[in-house]
Amino acid sequence: MQELNETYDAKKIIVLKGLEGVRKRPAMYIGDTSIRGLHHIVYEVVDNSVDECLAGFCTKIDVTIHTDGSISIYDNGRGIPVDMHPIQKRPALEVVMTTLHAGGKFDKNTYKVSGGLHGVGVSVTNALSKWCRVRVFRDGQIYQQEYNIGNPVADMKVVGKVKDKVGTEVSFIPDPSIFRKNTFDFDILSQRLMELSFLNKGLRIQLIDERENKEKVFHAKGGLREFVAYLDSNRTAIHKKPIVIENNRENIEVEVAFQYNDSYQENLFSFVNNIPTTEGGTHLIGFKTALTRTLNNYAQKNNLIKSDGLVLTGDDVREGLTSVISVKVPDPQFEGQTKTKLGNSEVRGIVESIVGEALSDFLEQNPPEAKKIVQKGVAAAQSREAARKARELTRRKSALENDSLPGKLADCSIKDPEHCELYLVEGDSAGGSAKQGRDRQFQAILPLRGKILNVEKASIEKILNNEEIRTIVSALGTGIGGEEFEVGRLRYGKIIIMTDADVDGSHIRTLLLTFFFRYMRELIEAGHIYIAQPPLFRIKNGDKEFYAFDEDDLSEIRGRMGKEGTNIQRYKGLGEMNQDQLWKTKMDPQN
Repeated sequence: MQELNETYDAKKIIVLKGLEGVRKRPAMYIGDTSIRGLHHIVYEVVDNSVDECLAGFCTKIDVTIHTDGSISIYDNGRGIPVDMHPIQKRPALEVVMTTLHAGGKFDKNTYKVSGGLHGVGVSVTNALSKWCRVRVFRDGQIYQQEYNIGNPVADMKVVGKVKDKVGTEVSFIPDPSIFRKNTFDFDILSQRLMELSFLNKGLRIQLIDERENKEKVFHAKGGLREFVAYLDSNRTAIHKKPIVIENNRENIEVEVAFQYNDSYQENLFSFVNNIPTTEGGTHLIGFKTALTRTLNNYAQKNNLIKSDGLVLTGDDVREGLTSVISVKVPDPQFEGQTKTKLGNSEVRGIVESIVGEALSDFLEQNPPEAKKIVQKGVAAAQSREAARKARELTRRKSALENDSLPGKLADCSIKDPEHCELYLVEGDSAGGSAKQGRDRQFQAILPLRGKILNVEKASIEKILNNEEIRTIVSALGTGIGGEEFEVGRLRYGKIIIMTDADVDGSHIRTLLLTFFFRYMRELIEAGHIYIAQPPLFRIKNGDKEFYAFDEDDLSEIRGRMGKEGTNIQRYKGLGEMNQDQLWKTKMDPQN
């Protein structure tokens, strides 16, 4: 454990640039102003609290959603400094809250690692809030300052005394002129806060919703071990406990936990300074390389591979693997501006050596578990050739090879994929309306019969024998999985999932997205997959007609139109919509 630097005062607050343009272009700072952006401004404040935990000064975070629509985040860290900034000549608290790129994270003696790399966090939250209040509990005093759309309402002042309490409390109401919907979602916040508790072993995070009298407490004393157990809670593990590896080299902390289960899929999650790296990076490459090499070495050394010349590939050893890789890096370099792929070259070697050494020791000390893990990889390797032959057979029978398309596909007339759309529609009823309402020139319709196979736990042979999946593969023309998949053969530039706005419709949509993610991921990454959001209500008043996608939309529209003379129709499914309504709400390119 590194020695803690407890000197945290105004001198540590380094100003890079003033707060300008955040309200004018909020998407530059929080991604978008949708429900995702709304919760992002909460995470910016929470990340500051977690950074205090990483620095060794915070043990708990309390997040409270209030009945008036505001939210409060409290941590028991050191508290934002309140003394006068030597350059800005204002209290450091005001500097942090009103200045972009101001914070202690640019001083390596204050925070060794930080998830808020750009330091814009809390000031952006303040700028995008209708009202914000910060209370700092420090040196036996309670300091407070309030803000209106990012500007101080008054000078910072002392509002009381406190004996044992320390830390920072940030409360705010999102600005409704910025966010279309400014109602916080308990489940969305719960998911991220639970993740942070797993990633920061011992940190206690409490989430309270005063609107519905709900509460959750996250306190993962086991860290990533508990994370993997949670991820695998609906799967059957092939060895008793997750394998956990922890070490620190060259100021880079590495923590890995993984477990094998009886499924056929790999589930790898990687993080850098608590930031999800969905595109992976050098830390993930290091883990994969160490895993493949170490298991091959152990298998060959102990004569566990009977077939001559058989070598376990990376895909083989990751079949049925659930893993979480978390690294803490003092100066992370992310590729691009999205912070989703780590680029530090030195991290790969450090992770590779730490994981390789620890895994080798585990295998030597636990022969029964080691044998089960290797046998899992060998079984995957032995099925590779059979799977390849099955894919080849399917490809030969595909639309591209024999010029035949699924009989229930209503194809479009033009052949340029860039201008073609394929609608995957739930059921023949909705398919009939869609076929009648479409523009036949560029819109194709493929009705699906009920729920497709859940590919998450299915073998490739079972997947290829599923009629609905074969129909989709044939219609798209790309082939499926691995070497057989070629995005260049895609027949439609847009694949649009159009299901009912109910639980069954959501399930079908999830099954389709799971299939595309597992076996045609390039279609998602290239932006070919779309979701048509179905309306729940049609509101008509005289010659005025509106569609509402949820209860909130309905209330807003009814408030504008009034109740008198208003007729409301609730759709139970797409089959209840006539062709004109379907065209207006889902298929018209102008809408």
